[in-house]
Amino acid sequence: MADATYTTVQGDTWDVIAHRLWKRETLMDRLIKANPDYGDVLVFGPDVVLSVPQITVPDITPDLPPWMAGEGA
Repeated sequence: MADATYTTVQGDTWDVIAHRLWKRETLMDRLIKANPDYGDVLVFGPDVVLSVPQITVPDITPDLPPWMAGEGA
């Protein structure tokens, strides 16, 4: 199956795009690897079409302190 695409808007950065796509900024390395021609770009202009790899985003349960997890008095 072919990769999807994402068309940038002015001011997009790798981490912002990863967050929009997968709700995880930490996955931006997957985008960079899928788009080596743009690896040196820090801030995108409009209308750059990037390849978006299909990945499985694992569920992460954050280790919350008891007061944030609703436990305790």
